[in-house]
Amino acid sequence: MPDPYYLTTAISYPNGRPHIGHAYEAIAADVIARAKKAQGYDVRLVTGTDEHGLKMARTARDAGMDTLDFASEMSGYFRQMCDALHIDYTAFRRTTEPQHHSASETIWRAMEAAGDLYLDRYEGWYSPRDEAFYDESELTEGEGGKISPQGTPVEWTVEESWFFRLSKYRDYLIELNSKPGFLEPESRRNEVLAFLKNNDLRDLSVSRTSFDWGVPVPGSDGHVMYVWVDALTTYLTGIGFPDREGEFNRFWPADLHLIGKDIVRFHAVYWPAFLKSAGLPPPKAIFGHGFLLHRGEKMSKSTGNVVDPLELAERFGVDQLRYFLLAEVPFGKDGSFSADAIVTRCNAELANSFGNLAQRSLSMIFKNLGGELNNFDAGSDDAALLDAVGKGVRELVSGYDALDFSTGIEAWMRAVFACNAYVDEQAPWTLRKTDPDRMRVVLFTLFVAVRDLAIAIRPVVPTSADKLLDQMGIAPEARDFAALGNADWYNALVASGFTLSQPVGVFPRLEMPVEASA
Repeated sequence: MPDPYYLTTAISYPNGRPHIGHAYEAIAADVIARAKKAQGYDVRLVTGTDEHGLKMARTARDAGMDTLDFASEMSGYFRQMCDALHIDYTAFRRTTEPQHHSASETIWRAMEAAGDLYLDRYEGWYSPRDEAFYDESELTEGEGGKISPQGTPVEWTVEESWFFRLSKYRDYLIELNSKPGFLEPESRRNEVLAFLKNNDLRDLSVSRTSFDWGVPVPGSDGHVMYVWVDALTTYLTGIGFPDREGEFNRFWPADLHLIGKDIVRFHAVYWPAFLKSAGLPPPKAIFGHGFLLHRGEKMSKSTGNVVDPLELAERFGVDQLRYFLLAEVPFGKDGSFSADAIVTRCNAELANSFGNLAQRSLSMIFKNLGGELNNFDAGSDDAALLDAVGKGVRELVSGYDALDFSTGIEAWMRAVFACNAYVDEQAPWTLRKTDPDRMRVVLFTLFVAVRDLAIAIRPVVPTSADKLLDQMGIAPEARDFAALGNADWYNALVASGFTLSQPVGVFPRLEMPVEASA
């Protein structure tokens, strides 16, 4: 049985439609999942929507809708986004589902049995937009009053609340977050360790009585769980919890939680403490990625620069959007995007470089050799090219593992450039007249190179890569990373009598948007 691998996106808060930041995270998670599948892992990818809390209740009320109806409509948009962007998730979980309520109640009872919950009175600052509590020392003055570190308004809240003994786990959390590889990138780890070491870790209010839109606290009338207790439990719900057998037993602890940098504290501090209290192991790794900026500016509804990812995908193509976001922005850092940047990069790298390489290589085999493949003996130049391709492919696979997508794609592009330089140097159109046997070797070498390049980049551009591999006669079950660098496949393809048909390009050139070129 293959080894298990379990990763999650953050559980999105659907008080509005998804934006490009949600798409960025979902695409990255999908690429990781596809790469792990190509490495032979049994993969689970869980995503979903976090539908409880004060902000959801208020937004639904302002929209004149029943809260559950509003949550269902908004959650549907997130599922639609995942489907449209070809996110191959295993489970899409909603926190309003009965199974999730049962899972949340089970976690609560476990924390209660550990003696980590007690009833008291909460007085302090709360941000409905972040669904987060903040200490006075974390706040600054803004227009209209105090604001949180995220720039969101806070409200002074007074109510009876259940508290979780977070302070009890301070030493455990420092030790956990100090472990190499648990929280990445390093800048996020340093922030969390500074918070844990330089502040008194106060116990956390984990229930609310001022509204009722949430999971009811077991045996405590009038209390609903703090939304983050409920939301984080989704990572367990997605693999069958509270049933501890089967999927849950096989896949927990999660190999990776992929989240935005603004919610690192919830995942690296609160979540491991809840799990420790409940007698469950923490996730193996957490990665807090950066923000996407539109033309260098942070997106917000107030400034009107929020970008719809489905509109971008429709304009430029799903695979093109996926490729651009992972190639353009070093993962973990903030990065900027624009429509003209998407067109420029995708045309230069996908259409002009790799797309053109594949199209002219296959076209020359079709036109000059009737699409027939033959066994061949590679010369020194041909072997050097395949070595360069192998190096680029290996570095891309390493980039997937290290969540360093842009560096991996850059190495892959160097291999593409090496192929194009090889075409120019060998000039098979000239060899057709002067040395037809040599032309065959060159074209078959390119066929092998294009196949390996397509398999390697397939997690990023799955639909386009599969269309190309279909034309090349590569069976669906022969497209994983184990097939890379294996020469037997080519001889088997030749022996099968496969004949290449008229090739069709898979990476069309994009048109520069009018607003970008004006």
